[in-house]
Amino acid sequence: MTKIDLSQFTGTENYYKGWCNVNYTDGVFYLTENGMSWFVTDVCSVVKISKLNTQEFVSIKLKVNADLSADAIYTDGNDKVLFKQHYDHVDGQDIQLFFTNNVLMLSREY
Repeated sequence: MTKIDLSQFTGTENYYKGWCNVNYTDGVFYLTENGMSWFVTDVCSVVKISKLNTQEFVSIKLKVNADLSADAIYTDGNDKVLFKQHYDHVDGQDIQLFFTNNVLMLSREY
């Protein structure tokens, strides 16, 4: 999975029911089918079970470091950090997701 693969998603034709009854788009479905289901599941859990479920909009950035550790930073979309999560080892790439109206999407699908 590359950034070019993800660039094909600029909207969605379908919605899928995910973990914790979060709906997600074609782009997020693509992530789940291509090795990133662990991240999608984590994001769904965080946004639905934590205090973030009261936010109208959440931006989630996964930043993969050179040592293959990663940090997920959840913000309100205006750089106010709402939650952080560290992963010791990931097999993935930098990704940005948005969560609004109970829908998780790639940033390009917004």
